[in-house]
Amino acid sequence: LLDDAAVVTAMAYVDLNPVRAGTAQDIPHSDYTSAQDRLEAITQTTQDEDAMRPALLPFSGADWDGAPCALPFHLQDYLELLDETGRIVRDDKPDFIDGATPRLLAQLGVVPGEWLMTVTTLQARYELAMGAPERLRGLATAWAAKWVRGVGFARRLYSAPTQ
Repeated sequence: LLDDAAVVTAMAYVDLNPVRAGTAQDIPHSDYTSAQDRLEAITQTTQDEDAMRPALLPFSGADWDGAPCALPFHLQDYLELLDETGRIVRDDKPDFIDGATPRLLAQLGVVPGEWLMTVTTLQARYELAMGAPERLRGLATAWAAKWVRGVGFARRLYSAPTQ
């Protein structure tokens, strides 16, 4: 995962697996995902439950407690993106609520339509690495390879201007 957009996309791909598979109707019911753990940490905090959870990298912003390493976006923006994406992934739920580009996708310069295709078919689009086209080409050069799978998909995914 070569940049922030790749990290968010991979996280969402994993967190939405139960929704895509039909074993959960939404993120709060997606057992064994980091998104569910983060939601539960917000709504209930007891020492015993927290001690049993694996440590998750914190998000920056209001939920960040000054850790030296944090995901460079807000938890609320990520949870909103998951919710909106989950509504599209599930046939029985309505589409994007207002059609606006989710804040996190706009911040990362990711195209919403390509986001949906990528987050639902990640493994078919990328093989060993994921990131912006120039990062994938740089990785290919570093590996002394002619190419790395996914550059064409990355060109489409990252074609939105960043805010």
